[in-house]
Amino acid sequence: MTTSIPSSPDSAVELLARELNENGGVFCPSPKAGMELWNTHPRVFLDVAHTGSVRCPYCGTQYRLKAGEQVRSGH
Repeated sequence: MTTSIPSSPDSAVELLARELNENGGVFCPSPKAGMELWNTHPRVFLDVAHTGSVRCPYCGTQYRLKAGEQVRSGH
């Protein structure tokens, strides 16, 4: 995978368009966010396709499309 683990509040998990689910989003917590089991929260869907970037309301992890990535209309 080509994602990065956030190391500060300003960091983001970068996603490729193909890593989004069929609805154009991701779920948090995510293994890509580097969370330990003890440090998780309820699973929430985050829509990345429409805005290109979204922040989890529970933990603040930022998810964004990698620069140059485009989501096809099938998402």
